Amino acid sequence: MKTFTYIFLTALISLTFSCNKDDDPEDVLTKDGRFPISELAGTWEATKAQFSVNTVSVDVVEDGGTASMSVQSNGRFTMTLDPVNRAAYTVSGEMFWEEWQNTFYFAITWDDYPDDWDTYGETFDGTTLTLNGGADTGEYDFDNDGDMEACSVHFIFVRS
Repeated sequence: MKTFTYIFLTALISLTFSCNKDDDPEDVLTKDGRFPISELAGTWEATKAQFSVNTVSVDVVEDGGTASMSVQSNGRFTMTLDPVNRAAYTVSGEMFWEEWQNTFYFAITWDDYPDDWDTYGETFDGTTLTLNGGADTGEYDFDNDGDMEACSVHFIFVRS
């Protein structure tokens, strides 16, 4: 009887792992969603570049700094942030759409984290691009100690 139980449990575990199937369809990454990513090609200036975590919020532009972004037609971009009283820095990545259950989500893969992407709420009217990210969709050095802290982001860019 012990042999039968052992064989039965082994078969059951093997069957469980071999038949384990995710009911959700795989994520589909595309450049064509609610609008083609290529429509973002060009140079953008931020009117808002806000980073927030808990009760702390910093808007680089409101504080007198600048933020700009250059986007290629393939979705690759470079963003330069120049806060007041600290060195400017550049981040880069790639923009695309994540299609999931017949809905498109604006997504960014940051070059510092190439195997992952974050999704953002977005609006785009041809001349203004707004991006809103949830928790941990951005990083900012709030206390200027050289360590970036995870945060949420809110950007408003106008085409320049």
